[in-house]
Amino acid sequence: HKPADYEPEYDQDNATLDALPPLPDWAMADLPDFSGYHDTAEKKAAFFSFLYPRIVLANTRVLMLRDNLEILEGKSELTDQESAWLERQAKRLRVDAEVASPEMYDKLNRRIDVIPPSLIMAQAANESAWGTSRFATQGNNLFGQWCFTKGCGLVPRSRAEGATHEVAAFPSPYESIRAYITNLNRHDSYQALRNTREQARTKDRFPGGIALAQGLIGYSERGAAYVEEIQAMIRHNNLGYYDKEYKALIGSSNTLPELLQLATGDKSAFTP
Repeated sequence: HKPADYEPEYDQDNATLDALPPLPDWAMADLPDFSGYHDTAEKKAAFFSFLYPRIVLANTRVLMLRDNLEILEGKSELTDQESAWLERQAKRLRVDAEVASPEMYDKLNRRIDVIPPSLIMAQAANESAWGTSRFATQGNNLFGQWCFTKGCGLVPRSRAEGATHEVAAFPSPYESIRAYITNLNRHDSYQALRNTREQARTKDRFPGGIALAQGLIGYSERGAAYVEEIQAMIRHNNLGYYDKEYKALIGSSNTLPELLQLATGDKSAFTP
């Protein structure tokens, strides 16, 4: 249901996010079976409680990169290793600028940033049929991300003749969340979303999912109708609650040591 020129892409190289600690074991857990729930409220609660710690973990690691970027920006000279780190981030996020130039720092600052939990949850529920779609259960793909190398994922049954895309398969749902955040942070289609987020940061506000959803016009061929559906899901399921919990957990002072403690801890630290 989505044309190739709009579709989110999956980073085939699965670029390592260096300057980050190894992932905790719990982050690599498989998707639970959500098809067995007969009570809709129970199914939704289980789906959201599975997603939330993984979303916080992914965002925490993004904030660690952001802090690292800020540290480098404050230095008058960089080591070769630090310059190489900047180059890797620029390549991963499709930033074309001279290494360590004000332009590079400016562009990376706009792209290395978090996505509100409410938006991630609503899109995951919408795109994966609450974790029960074939792409979710067989490929841990919660957002319908495409890939373009033969064998990189699952072939859609309704794929048009001559099309070569597949729906990406991930080692875990966490990896799907991480790839989705990277996609929103770097793809030209989501510039409006990043602009809204940046304006909120300038005003010292945490951007909510409903506001950022307006930047998803390019996510689906359904355009504005898709955006409205995602916003309705956020409202109907009271997902703004998770944004508030996340903001309270991260707080206004997120130093690297604090973030490191979060990023290597038990998932119980993320329970809302």
